[in-house]
Amino acid sequence: MARVVVVTSGKGGVGKTTSCASIGTALAMQGYRTVLIDFDVGLRNLDLVMGCERRVVYDLINVTTGEAKLSQALIKDKRLDGLYMLPASQTRDKDALTYEGVGEVIDALKEEFDFIICDSPAGIERGAILAMYYADEAIVVSNPEVSSVRDSDRIIGLLDSKTRRAEEGETVKAQLLITRYDPERVEHSDMMSMQDIEEILAIPVVGVIPESPAVLRASNQGIPVVHDTPSDAGQAYSDTVARFLGEEKPMRFVELERKGLFSRMFGGRR
Repeated sequence: MARVVVVTSGKGGVGKTTSCASIGTALAMQGYRTVLIDFDVGLRNLDLVMGCERRVVYDLINVTTGEAKLSQALIKDKRLDGLYMLPASQTRDKDALTYEGVGEVIDALKEEFDFIICDSPAGIERGAILAMYYADEAIVVSNPEVSSVRDSDRIIGLLDSKTRRAEEGETVKAQLLITRYDPERVEHSDMMSMQDIEEILAIPVVGVIPESPAVLRASNQGIPVVHDTPSDAGQAYSDTVARFLGEEKPMRFVELERKGLFSRMFGGRR
């Protein structure tokens, strides 16, 4: 049965769209038919991160209003079989999306895909609620800083109250993804630790993505960073998806690496 997963955050700029792209890509790498839906109407960026912005003809709103067929709006990834994305509109208003229209699209996608990954806009307004409404599971993305964690706590509350599962007396399984993590800053008490965030939000950590220049480099190239397998961020996203699928994986990149003399002189993270 298809799994509907929302990638969400309370605060903007935490790496949610980057994470959505890499999570979906890693699932496709594992052989799962995966579709990414961009719900950020008016401010779409998922097509840029996926490197398919020039191939957008129709979007999610075109499909929900009957202006285009779902098959016309889906964009197939050029790198991986079984990976598709459904872009958001850049020119329409968020109010053009309806619960009924979104539900029909997701029901149709369930017939074709193993995973439906919904890239939510930040915040708690209509677009974010629509993105999470039909979700079975959620990946809550947070930076290790107080305001981001507080906003994530609000999102977890909405997952417990504003989704279809909540209306039916069930729960959306939520897991935490921490991005832009820097163990050195944690050690110097300049950044919240993974343990602190997990304790505050009371949901399990599915992954920790280190602060890495590979993320910006990949985004500017329109390539999900999980494709950059030698990089620390690419490896961290691969580990995250392995845990999401139920594998036991040690949590890397959360402890300060004690480098020897030659590493300090000649080494460095990618």
